[in-house]
Amino acid sequence: MNLMEACGAISATRNSHAPRSVLVSTMSAMFAFDELGDRHRRIDSVPLMGGAVCLALGISLARPDIPVIAVDGDASLLMELGGLVSVASARPAWLIHVVINNAVQFNGAVNMTRPGCSPRCEFAAVASAAGYTRSFTFTSFSALQAALPRLLTEPQLVMVELQIEPDAQSIGADRTQPYVPDDQFDRMRNAIPVLRAALSNDHHQSERG
Repeated sequence: MNLMEACGAISATRNSHAPRSVLVSTMSAMFAFDELGDRHRRIDSVPLMGGAVCLALGISLARPDIPVIAVDGDASLLMELGGLVSVASARPAWLIHVVINNAVQFNGAVNMTRPGCSPRCEFAAVASAAGYTRSFTFTSFSALQAALPRLLTEPQLVMVELQIEPDAQSIGADRTQPYVPDDQFDRMRNAIPVLRAALSNDHHQSERG
């Protein structure tokens, strides 16, 4: 299973089964969602490195009536591994924590091997030990695709670890790193008012309905 397949399945399932959901993405996943054109009710945890699931936690506690999907990176999560305990202790009603486990840092760029590959860190097992209600590991695209509708429509706190093949390395001795525009680091700030307006509109509609 590769990154685009996994993110494509998440995007398609949330659009068809959970259109009111909020998507929190970071690292490689956020660029995959960019390519997919999925910006609906989305916020990126940049420059808050390692903070995706705790950002999702705050949204979930504020809006327990809708699913919040955090699509995290394995190296990113390792930066703030204690966040798993904070999430489990808070007991959000509807938070799906997806971890893209491709075993590298700077995926698709230099593909540095991340810590926790040997011996292998089992993120689903760590989440269960921290107190997550449920945890799953998927190694195949078909299994993930079949499970997503239920995962996104049943209120729960769940870890979904995805075993992902890393993208091909694009930076090396003869291939320099491309320029990263400053607006990449303004993603969260720019998304906040848009997401706030969407969630506020939900509230007003429910009052009228």
